[in-house]
Amino acid sequence: MEFSELIRTGRAQAKLLRGPEVPPLHGTLCVTGHHLLLSPGPQATSDLWLLLLRSVDSIEKRVSGDSGTITLRCKDLRVLQLDIEGVEATLDIARSIEALSSLESVITSFPFFYRPKGLRLGDAWHFHPPERYYKRVDRETNAWRLSEVNEDFSLCPSYPRAVIVPRAVDDDALERCARFRQGGRFPVLSYHHAPSGTVLLRSSQPLTGPQKRRCAEDEELLRAVLAGARPGARGFILDTRSAQAAKQARMTGGGTEARAAYPGWKRLHRPLERGWPLQESFVRLVEACGYLEQSMDCWRSRLEACHWLGHVKEALSTACLAAQAMEREGACVLVHGAEGTDSTLLVTSLAQLILDPSSRTMAGFQELVEREWIQHEAPTFLLFLDCVWQLGRQFPLLLEFGEGLLLALFEHAYASPFGTFLCSSEKERCLCEVRTRTHSLWSGLNQPKEQRKLRNPLYVPSPLAIWPSVEPQSLRLWQGLFLRWTRPNLQR
Repeated sequence: MEFSELIRTGRAQAKLLRGPEVPPLHGTLCVTGHHLLLSPGPQATSDLWLLLLRSVDSIEKRVSGDSGTITLRCKDLRVLQLDIEGVEATLDIARSIEALSSLESVITSFPFFYRPKGLRLGDAWHFHPPERYYKRVDRETNAWRLSEVNEDFSLCPSYPRAVIVPRAVDDDALERCARFRQGGRFPVLSYHHAPSGTVLLRSSQPLTGPQKRRCAEDEELLRAVLAGARPGARGFILDTRSAQAAKQARMTGGGTEARAAYPGWKRLHRPLERGWPLQESFVRLVEACGYLEQSMDCWRSRLEACHWLGHVKEALSTACLAAQAMEREGACVLVHGAEGTDSTLLVTSLAQLILDPSSRTMAGFQELVEREWIQHEAPTFLLFLDCVWQLGRQFPLLLEFGEGLLLALFEHAYASPFGTFLCSSEKERCLCEVRTRTHSLWSGLNQPKEQRKLRNPLYVPSPLAIWPSVEPQSLRLWQGLFLRWTRPNLQR
């Protein structure tokens, strides 16, 4: 397929409206295979305006008389309005944008064509390899090993090739564990907390079903986890579903770990919303942020009704629970819901930020994102970034990176010229040859010029854990994200 086949009209005269506090831009609008461009002309003082078509989330069009208007709602929350001369040109440009912004083939996306000056293909793709984290764990304890049992992705399509598992459990046992866990996501190490000698793991639910099936190898794995920790260590299984939802899951083949089969482990339920309820809350929040002209009481009522900050509170509370179990009780923690993705990753990654000073550095945070989120991308990534912003606001000296990095990750996660966030697993990235045919986001963000903008100038390293407050008065709307296009002057 040629991009030219999807471009019905190449150019038209247009006026671009970018927001209430930004002057309109007049010029020639052009559609290319990956971008929408508006050139103000040779006599204009403004630069060329450019929009990556992949960032368009939805399109509205209307025509009147001999002109038309296209409204673009973007994934980075911008709302753009294009007033275009000519009804036919308006409709053709709208159809072109609709087609080009929703291409299904990954290899036709812009990262496969992006070739910035100063960067070479292959640079920084191995900037944060899982082997590096394993070496750190290996220095701290000899109870764990790096297994390549999933080298060809046949065991678990959504896991990377290499995972960290108890040294006492061999690969044959891991294969049987994988068959007992939904999607093959058997328990693997997310984080080793050296001060307490405990570990944080993640997995999917066990497939016990109505008959309450058991798996001796799975039980052996969790026994090995406790045996590898300090003497007398116990464990908590932190289930991100409600007790009722976990019970209902047995009827469709899922379930929970039976207490008698996993001695030393205690199950706790801390339900976190995921999927459509979380998406609906986000949509309602974005809508509320578009009604700032109303009275403050009315706007606050809309904000509370969307319940977004409630999700932030629950995520941070659950992460704190996991961190407290490790830091203060010396317990190991296994986190899972049903699939062991989205809400599971939210808890494990936030718990590491709370406990681990190295994950609060620029390089450490990038490694955390690479290890937890990019390998298993999930729709709750925005909620994770919001929670990290809350941590940075409450502890302004303890994160080496600032809001700029979080905003950059938000933008690049949903539309980017780099290939780092493409696909949803390492298996898919290998099939699409992402590492050899696209540039890594880290190679761009770690350029000296970018680093100066992304670092927190107030940063002071601390070896201590950070314990955020989740009281309503302590959690704030992330204005730098949600209001940056509609009310940029209110961000601070």
